[in-house]
Amino acid sequence: MSTMHAHETLDHTGPERYTAARRVTRVSVIVNLLLTVAQVIIGYLGNSQALVADGIHTLSDLLTDFMVLFALSQSKKVADAEHPYGHERIETATTLMLGIILFAVGAGIAVRAVLRLLETTALPTPDLITLWVALFTLVAKEGLFRYLMHTANRLNSNMLRANAWHSRSDAISSLVVVAGIGGSLIGFAYLDAVAAIVVAVMIVKIAIELGWQALRELVDTGLAAEDVDAIRQTILTVSGVKALHLLRTRRVGGQALADVHIIVDDHLSVSEGHQISEAVRSRLIKEIAPMTDVMVHIDTEEDVSGPSCEGLPLRDAVLKRLDGYFHAIPEARRIEHVTLHYLDGHIDVELLLPLSVVTHTAAAQELARRFAEAIQGDKDIGSVDVQFH
Repeated sequence: MSTMHAHETLDHTGPERYTAARRVTRVSVIVNLLLTVAQVIIGYLGNSQALVADGIHTLSDLLTDFMVLFALSQSKKVADAEHPYGHERIETATTLMLGIILFAVGAGIAVRAVLRLLETTALPTPDLITLWVALFTLVAKEGLFRYLMHTANRLNSNMLRANAWHSRSDAISSLVVVAGIGGSLIGFAYLDAVAAIVVAVMIVKIAIELGWQALRELVDTGLAAEDVDAIRQTILTVSGVKALHLLRTRRVGGQALADVHIIVDDHLSVSEGHQISEAVRSRLIKEIAPMTDVMVHIDTEEDVSGPSCEGLPLRDAVLKRLDGYFHAIPEARRIEHVTLHYLDGHIDVELLLPLSVVTHTAAAQELARRFAEAIQGDKDIGSVDVQFH
């Protein structure tokens, strides 16, 4: 599902984002600490392998909470000389690490449960108190998930979403544990170990999903098609933009970045073209969340597959050529300004002269013809246009 939408009031990159994320993570630390102690101790004393496994899962939540706090403290730092694009990738890296930890925890639980089922000795029946602890854990974990996910969506933080889903995986596993312990209490002792295996499978599935999402971000996977289309439509609403191409997007932590080539009229001034590009950048950041930066390149023609101006000489070289071509034209010494237009693989030259160099229209036309004849044979120059003022 797309996550692009109009900006909310919360700053996705400022100190409020960090403060809110840190607050919910600290709540998660307290809840997970209490649940870990209760599950492991009661599960061990009450002979419930599933509850102990769930407690270890909760312990992994506690460890990842501390990782999240570390990542938040690092990713809020402003860009510096060593990290000119900021520290948002720390969130992505942490999300990947959370996925790896989840996978390891799930695999470990599954192995222990399978080995327990393969034992020849009779499986012990859990005590009734383990069922009540599992029920309490289920309610607490589901409540924590909803609290964390609400904040993650508000901040648009994939790292917090990963941590929230870690809590949801515990809630789901606690539900399975409740069923397993309940089944054991009514005579099906093996259900406790089966419940542990089911929990492990769910954990591994979530781990793979989170890890894959982080890997896609680390290799700069673009935004969803509907998000890119929204960006494209927003750019085309800016006055002065004729078309666009080479639109590229990527995510960095909770931010989205883009770069795009926009096509404007080929005779605009440099300053007007720059103003249009700034308008494009400003509108995208304002109207598309969580867009935080846009690199806008100005083009005057569709040059993706058409003729390229690459390799054409720059102004100094062109002016030197023109001096040689125009040396036999006395009026050339009165040229006040030369404008160069790089279009369609050629350079169109625009000369500005004072009106006083000609006495009538026919003389102006004749002078323009002489300038045009002078540049014939130069494969880089397409045309010469003479303007008088």
